[in-house]
Amino acid sequence: MTTETLGVLYMLSGAGPVVKFVMLLLLFFSITSWAIMFIKFRYIRKAFKESADFTDIFWQCRNLADAFSKAKALRSSPVARIFITAYTEMARSDSKDKEKTQIKRTQSTYFQIIGSVKRSLNRSINVEVRRLVQLVPFLATAGNTAPFIGLFGTVWGIMGTFHGIGLSGSASLAVVAPGISEALIATAAGLAVAIPSVIGYNYFTDRIRILDSELQSFSSDLLNIMERDIQNQMEV
Repeated sequence: MTTETLGVLYMLSGAGPVVKFVMLLLLFFSITSWAIMFIKFRYIRKAFKESADFTDIFWQCRNLADAFSKAKALRSSPVARIFITAYTEMARSDSKDKEKTQIKRTQSTYFQIIGSVKRSLNRSINVEVRRLVQLVPFLATAGNTAPFIGLFGTVWGIMGTFHGIGLSGSASLAVVAPGISEALIATAAGLAVAIPSVIGYNYFTDRIRILDSELQSFSSDLLNIMERDIQNQMEV
C-alpha cells in the first residue's frame, strides 16, 4: 500500500461511529454502482451490435418468414425481439381469422389484424425499454445522494471535532487538523461515488434513448411492410 492509502486508513480507524457508518454506506453505493455500470455496459453494447446485425439481415431477407428464422438467433437484440413478437401475433391473428371465416379476407379483418399487431408492438417496445432502463435509475440515486451523505459525515465529524476542542480547551492546529481531515474524507468519498455514477447514468440514458428511437423507427417500417403484405393477400 502507498503512504497515502495507509494515511487514509489510519484516519478512518480514528473516525467516529457515524462517520464510519457513512463510509460503509458510500462503499455500498460505490460497489453497487460499478457493478450496475459493468452489467449494463455489456448488455447495451450487445443489444446495439445484435440490433444492427438484425437490421442488416432484415432488409436483405426476401420475406418476413425468412427474417423470422434469422431473428431467433439474435435474442439479445431488442429489435429482433419486437419483430418476433409482431410476426408471431400476425401469424396467430391470421390463423385465427382463417379458422373463423374460411373465406377471403375483408377490409374489416385487415384492420383487426393490423390493430392487433400494433398493440403487440407497443407492448413489446415498452417491455424492451423497461428492460434496458432496469437498474439505471440507481445510478441517478447514487449520483444525487452520495455527495449529501458524504457531507453529512463531514458535518458530523466536524461537530465532534469542535466538541472535543471545547472539552480539551485547546484550539491548536495539532488538535484541530486530524479531526477535520477525518471528517473531510466522507465528502471526498461522496464525490468519488457520485461523479462516475452521474457519468454512467448520462451515458446509459443516451444509449437507451437511441435504442428506443431505433425501435420506434423499425416498428413503423415493419407495420408498413405487414400492411402491404396483408393487402396483397387480400387481392389474391
